[in-house]
Amino acid sequence: MNSFFNIDSRIAELGRLAEKACRPQFDEIEAIADYNGQKVLSAFINNRVSEACMKGTTGYGYGDIGRDTLDAVYAEAFGGEDALVRHNFVNGTHALSTALFGILRTGDKLVAVTGRPYDTLEEVIGVRGEKGNGSLADYGVEYDEIPLMDDGRVDIAAIPEKIKGAKVAYIQRSRGYSLRPTLTVEGIEEIVKACRAAEPNICIMVDNCYGEFVQRSEPLQVGADLIIGSLIKNPGGAIAETGGYICGKAKYVELCSYRLTCVGMGKEVGCTLNQCKPMLQGFFMAPEVVAAAVKTATFTCEIFHMLGFETFPKREDKRGDIITSVLLKNEENLTAFVQGVQKGAPVDAFVSPEAWDMPGYESKVIMAAGAFNMGASIELSADAPIREPFAAWVQGGITYPTGRTGILLAVQEMYDRGLIKL
Repeated sequence: MNSFFNIDSRIAELGRLAEKACRPQFDEIEAIADYNGQKVLSAFINNRVSEACMKGTTGYGYGDIGRDTLDAVYAEAFGGEDALVRHNFVNGTHALSTALFGILRTGDKLVAVTGRPYDTLEEVIGVRGEKGNGSLADYGVEYDEIPLMDDGRVDIAAIPEKIKGAKVAYIQRSRGYSLRPTLTVEGIEEIVKACRAAEPNICIMVDNCYGEFVQRSEPLQVGADLIIGSLIKNPGGAIAETGGYICGKAKYVELCSYRLTCVGMGKEVGCTLNQCKPMLQGFFMAPEVVAAAVKTATFTCEIFHMLGFETFPKREDKRGDIITSVLLKNEENLTAFVQGVQKGAPVDAFVSPEAWDMPGYESKVIMAAGAFNMGASIELSADAPIREPFAAWVQGGITYPTGRTGILLAVQEMYDRGLIKL
């Protein structure tokens, strides 16, 4: 394909064929990026983003124009009344935990309507971990979940009975470490309607991680009350160095802000240091960066389909997030794939990932993550728990050409080890 990487000519040709097959999907991805780019630009203009907004504050952060404008830009672009966008959310799980503890009180009921939430939330909820560690269960919050159906779809018919009397209905948009279909905004709308019909006043909270800007609309625009995510995923545009967001109805955002800072101060305090500019600039870049990630994901689906591996979703399926799951059949294939992706990273390409006991996860995890911002999964990365079905969850790619190259290097690594035939 070029003179910079030692990629077998047959693999390069396979890549060209895969790319050609992806052209209809690429056209739609580019159209969505165009729409979302204009939406974000409009939000910047309408909220009078200025050079003054780029300057950070210290200490208490009173009157931080950058912080307040950033919140307003997110709220407009995502269709919310208000937002809480902060660099001191340490990750998406922290933002989700803040939202859950902000809304729920002793005696309230939380129902996960999309099956068991992502691994890192299990101890937050209290379904795993030591009693007395400060989980929701320790504070007397009741938890229930609606298992997914055999085909991985949400059991809509079970919602009315299960959420009876619940304070929060929790929706996880992305698949986590499962092979269920990622929820599209249209799928979330169906869940929202079922929840509202059964419990009109329930707070519908969406873990929106990996889904922002993949479609033209967001879950708030189909009736969700809160969406939550990480800035080192989609909305940070690979420029935000850390952080997370909570966006939606103002009354809920305010309660969440009390949990993040303290009751009575909420959003009015919290200095931004030097983080306003990368958070604003990252959000501005996000629609194009997400498009590059979705193109990389679509290409991954097609080339591994051509090599005889199953992927979720398939190239032609409608996407709700940037993630592709590649079923690699065994640990040897999985390890080679992840180590091959690492060889295409702009940072730490010389490192060979090994499985380890990653904090918050039940199984050992192997992760390729050669990123400018550590752990940023909007940058090309691949991670997997070392357990059946030995699937790699691939996401990111801040430019499509480099994302594609990373995937081709993963194929090359598997070929070099005699794990695939051409």
